[in-house]
Amino acid sequence: MRLLMLGGTEFVGRAITEEAADLGWDVTVFHRGHHAPPPGTTALHGDRTAPDGLAALAAGEWDLVVDTWGGAPTAVRDSARLLAGRAGRYAYVSSRSVYCYPAPVGLAEDGPLVEGSPDASATAYAEDKRGGELAALDAFGERALLVRAGLILGPYENVGRLPWWLGRAARGGPMIAPGPRDLPLQYIDVRDLARWTLRAAPAGHGGAFNLVSPSGHATMGGLLDACVSVTGGGAELRWTDPAAIEAAGIEPWTELPGWLPPGELHDFMCRADVTKALAAGLECRPVEETVADTWAWLRSLGGVAPQRPDRPMKGVSPDREAALLGL
Repeated sequence: MRLLMLGGTEFVGRAITEEAADLGWDVTVFHRGHHAPPPGTTALHGDRTAPDGLAALAAGEWDLVVDTWGGAPTAVRDSARLLAGRAGRYAYVSSRSVYCYPAPVGLAEDGPLVEGSPDASATAYAEDKRGGELAALDAFGERALLVRAGLILGPYENVGRLPWWLGRAARGGPMIAPGPRDLPLQYIDVRDLARWTLRAAPAGHGGAFNLVSPSGHATMGGLLDACVSVTGGGAELRWTDPAAIEAAGIEPWTELPGWLPPGELHDFMCRADVTKALAAGLECRPVEETVADTWAWLRSLGGVAPQRPDRPMKGVSPDREAALLGL
């Protein structure tokens, strides 16, 4: 198999590139050259936002293109159009954010979607991802696979969610644990996303798939227990009622990364129907493995994860945490 990875040096793109290389595929990575691609791959350089930025892709044929772009849909449009006659299939890593909010529990792939256009400039994340989906569909039709991921965790994370919890657990002491303890999570390990995508696309799957674990595959308690166990920091989990967190003005999802209190937004993010992806071969590793491998990766970097410059830093400050816990 010949893979063209658009990106491929950070987080999702890197996981997909490494999985393809492990499968023995011939992998070409098209990127801007800011980070080194994984060993054993062929690198092509270009900036998709610049005039003639796709010049390096003027020749070549591939069995599969994988695209993780999250900005202006025009970048996906131009890439997909250029490659439609020289690539077998096009997998676009989209997002469950493309669904209209609010949405009922158990939302499947046929739920209502936000507006988007393949010809749009960057507007907002959900609309940009929907525009990217439409761009892939316009160029590749049934040969386009839309991977609607939710919360993505695992090694190489450059968004700061799981790395923050691991760093906090390693610091030890009384540690905020947003409740309830059995709150179901729904996420995808980046390597499970990579593995599924590189099997589903060549198998002929097309159209949209919700790609997250089954709801309740892990819980908030399981995630934080794993963080404390693997870091050995002696952190003491202090389970805290969501009402107390709200009263303290601490923001879900950003100051407490990946956590949402029970309610409408949690249902939207953590109770999607993934029947279609499971039928197409999705397998999700235990949360303990995701946490342990992310910690091992963090330790290899000296404990400091890379941070995307276009995403805000995550996590509650020590002072705000201590005040909430009454320390």
